[in-house]
Amino acid sequence: MNDAIITPRIDIAFRLAGKHVPRDHGYALFGAISRVLGDLHGARWLAIHPLRGRPAAEGLLALNPRWTGLRLRVEPAEIPRILPLAGKRLELDGHTVVVGVSSVFALEPARSLTTRMVTIKGFLEPEPFREAAARQLDTLGVKARLEVGRRRVLVVNGDTIVGFGVTLHDMDDEGSLRLQYAGLGGKQRMGCGVFSAVGKGK
Repeated sequence: MNDAIITPRIDIAFRLAGKHVPRDHGYALFGAISRVLGDLHGARWLAIHPLRGRPAAEGLLALNPRWTGLRLRVEPAEIPRILPLAGKRLELDGHTVVVGVSSVFALEPARSLTTRMVTIKGFLEPEPFREAAARQLDTLGVKARLEVGRRRVLVVNGDTIVGFGVTLHDMDDEGSLRLQYAGLGGKQRMGCGVFSAVGKGK
């Protein structure tokens, strides 16, 4: 087992009201949150889940107030830093959403975890990416059956970032929590590498 210290995290979820956001919204959402809370570029304690919604025309995502929320994964000590988001308007490339009240959720182990996209710098093809992801899991002390999904892209300040969907199976409780706490790969503040139980939050 890897003995590296990984700080536990929780999810804080805010209600979210709005009609549409860009389908590729990771960079815009991070920027909007930073405009409210201040510079978060060095905030290793923060990861941001992608927003859920229904694909719409013109590259948009249609939001549903019944199940669309803003969900952040943070170290518990940072909760007071995040709470001022409530009541604020966020502007995402010309689309406005309003942040509502928050709820806090403890992370629970699951045998299967999934994330929409993991990006690992320099690994742009499925097999080399799989090997790189397996090495990162080994460094974290996480054992799992690794499933690499479809290729995806994230545009960050005009640059195209390549990644892949990832699902992990046959996890034990300790490894499941370690992965949820640490995430996998880069750009976690832009919606990449943030894992949830299969069938939950997707």
